[in-house]
Amino acid sequence: MNLYEHTIIARQDVSPTQLKQIQDKYSKIVEKHDGNVVKLENWGLMNLSYLIKKNKKGNYIHFKIKADGKTISELEKNEKIDKNLLRYLTVKVKKFDLDTDYFKKTDEKDVLSN
Repeated sequence: MNLYEHTIIARQDVSPTQLKQIQDKYSKIVEKHDGNVVKLENWGLMNLSYLIKKNKKGNYIHFKIKADGKTISELEKNEKIDKNLLRYLTVKVKKFDLDTDYFKKTDEKDVLSN
C-alpha cells in the first residue's frame, strides 16, 4: 500500500451539504477499492491564484489516503467527470504528517504570544 495526499477543489457556490456529499462520495470510492482514508481535512473556502472555470474562490478538501495505484486512478476518473470540482491533485508521499494542521484558524492572541 502506498501513501498519497489528495486535494480537491470544489466550486465556490457548492452548499455545505453538497460539500459533505462530495467528501463522502470520494471516501467511499477509496474504501470500495480496498483503500483507507487516514485523515480528511476540510480547508474551507480560499482564494484561487487565477480564475478557474470563471471561479475566483474554491472549497479545498484534503485527503490522506493509504491505497494502491488502481484506487487512485479510479478516484481521479470519477473526479474528472464531476461538474462540482474545479481541480484535483494527487501526490505520493513517503510518510504522513498527521500532527500539523496547516489551515487551522488561530486567534491573534496566539500569534502575538509566540
